[in-house]
Amino acid sequence: MMGVRLNEEAKGVFIISVTPFRDDGALDLDGVGQLVDFYIERGIHGITILGMMGEANKLTAAEAEAFALRVLGETRDRVPVIVGVSTPSLAAMRELTSKVMDHGAAGVMVAPTPGLRTDDQVFGYMETVAETLGSEVPLVYQDYPQSTGVALSVPTWKRMVDALPSLVMLKHEDCPALAKLTRIRQGEMAGEFRRVSILIGNGALYYPEELIRGADGAMTGFAYPEMLVEVLALMSAGKVDAALDLFDAYLPLVRYEQQPGWGLPARKEVLRRRGAIASSRARYPAPSLGTEGLAELDRLVSRVHRRLEQVAPDHARAIA
Repeated sequence: MMGVRLNEEAKGVFIISVTPFRDDGALDLDGVGQLVDFYIERGIHGITILGMMGEANKLTAAEAEAFALRVLGETRDRVPVIVGVSTPSLAAMRELTSKVMDHGAAGVMVAPTPGLRTDDQVFGYMETVAETLGSEVPLVYQDYPQSTGVALSVPTWKRMVDALPSLVMLKHEDCPALAKLTRIRQGEMAGEFRRVSILIGNGALYYPEELIRGADGAMTGFAYPEMLVEVLALMSAGKVDAALDLFDAYLPLVRYEQQPGWGLPARKEVLRRRGAIASSRARYPAPSLGTEGLAELDRLVSRVHRRLEQVAPDHARAIA
């Protein structure tokens, strides 16, 4: 099965999907259709699975493959699906990539393996990845040095874009890196290197500013994906103040979800309450929110709704 392939013109919100588990910690494949429908009904433009906040590192190879194929089957080409395939084993990366592309994936996302220290090492690794996966597989480079420890310089990005035609998207979540985003876009406008799609991560903490500086959208997770969609639509229509007001209304919850460790269980709990998943279970070592955490979440969600009633009443009613 051949799906629509990702390219340099990709725009929109590619939600980083959670991975649903049952209360006993087992993978909830039966709940995948419910989750996919939830995301699509809220207007997202694409889905990215097996990302870092998708708990990919907590899945067995068999679970990762089963989940990916179920998502692709449930999506039914309604939106493009990007699959995270990062792993130290190039053979395993190639095997999973081959299977998901055969089942209709739009492309794959790769983060550089930890331990790369020089620009030449970063370039050499991605050159090897592109050769291993094949020139027909669209690649997304995940620039997340806070997790990988691998820094990506603008000159190295230029070198990669020039040499690797299959590299079509940058998942931009270096931090702080607004100036880096600007430098890339300025270089493209000056004809220094090929323009590719840039979607932002970091839980959307800097989303409005990154859109203003030239990002094409978001590739991140949030319990209210419709906010990401609407902020992008407002920005694209030139309604910057309205976009900022809407974003600010959700900011307390955006901030809370960015807590290391605690953020994912919080996001999953809100998604459970919204009917996206049956259980908020996150696999160990994710902590339990506990009584205090659940009470904090109650206050935050109530605060978001009260603020939305002031700045975006229609939006508040839609998510009630």
